[in-house]
Amino acid sequence: MKYIDFKKFTDEQGAQTIYLFEGEDAYFRGKGEELLKTRYVQETTLDFAAFDGTALKGDGIKELVDAWNSFPFISEKRMVRVTEFYPTEKEYEQYLKPLFENPPQGGMLVIVNGAKPKTGSAALAKKPNVTHVDCGKADEETIEKWIRITCKREGVFADGVTCAKISAYCVQDMSRIAGEIEKLLCYCQAKGLDKLTDETVDLLVYPDAEYKMYELANTIYRKNLGAYMKIANDLMTKGYNELSLLSSLASYFRTLYETSLIKGGDKEVAAALGIKEYAAKKKREEAAKFGDKLLSIYDAVYSAISDSKCGKITFPSAWKTVTTRLFFGN
Repeated sequence: MKYIDFKKFTDEQGAQTIYLFEGEDAYFRGKGEELLKTRYVQETTLDFAAFDGTALKGDGIKELVDAWNSFPFISEKRMVRVTEFYPTEKEYEQYLKPLFENPPQGGMLVIVNGAKPKTGSAALAKKPNVTHVDCGKADEETIEKWIRITCKREGVFADGVTCAKISAYCVQDMSRIAGEIEKLLCYCQAKGLDKLTDETVDLLVYPDAEYKMYELANTIYRKNLGAYMKIANDLMTKGYNELSLLSSLASYFRTLYETSLIKGGDKEVAAALGIKEYAAKKKREEAAKFGDKLLSIYDAVYSAISDSKCGKITFPSAWKTVTTRLFFGN
């Protein structure tokens, strides 16, 4: 199941014996473990044990098995957590299979893996009695659903547009989104509001710098000089100067240009640039909008940076030169 369905599943189905949280989103993995520990382990000193899976090889796995096979002292469950655990199929058969097929009812094994399963490792997600929770990087739809559900639980309505704005402002970073939602809900409760609006989001959530660069680039695409100047001035009040703005724009358009040159789809772009597939998808969409203008835009910004660093022009003049070239073609 996707992480977003995990809490509802736990509410309805109760405690399971084996959980596998698997995927690159550390926020989801951490919150899943936290929910189980809070709900089923009343005394962590006695009824919680943690292991580093990278250190468990061969007979070392017996230590994990023994801990899992112990009865809880005070808590409803004795929880044993192991991180980055990738036993081979042979190790599974020799040490783990009996307990996976007949898990101890008082024990709860929680496996938390951030990396992809290693070549030759056992397919834990397919083993008996395993509740597999997909903690992969969430897409826009999943994030917006999570925001909507989280707000609803606190009696606050948030529509799709507002949820999308929060997601975009935080560039789909779940850790930051969670913190911003907590802040927004506290504000709504303090003000007696039962609806989260765009105005409240704009008041309390400052867009990530990467999102501001995305907005700035889109004003260039739309030839909207007024919006361009407004965003630039806003960034300058947040610590940017002309050089840092130019450098950020150059980096942004260089990445778009490199994206346009890569053959293949999102997966290939992600691998080449060392980014997530979702980010690659967004980069490809942006690059397609600018088309063959990408190189000339990057060249204009880079040339201005070079001239200013060489002392030919000042940084403010470089910024004005770039603005003129981008919007008036001179």
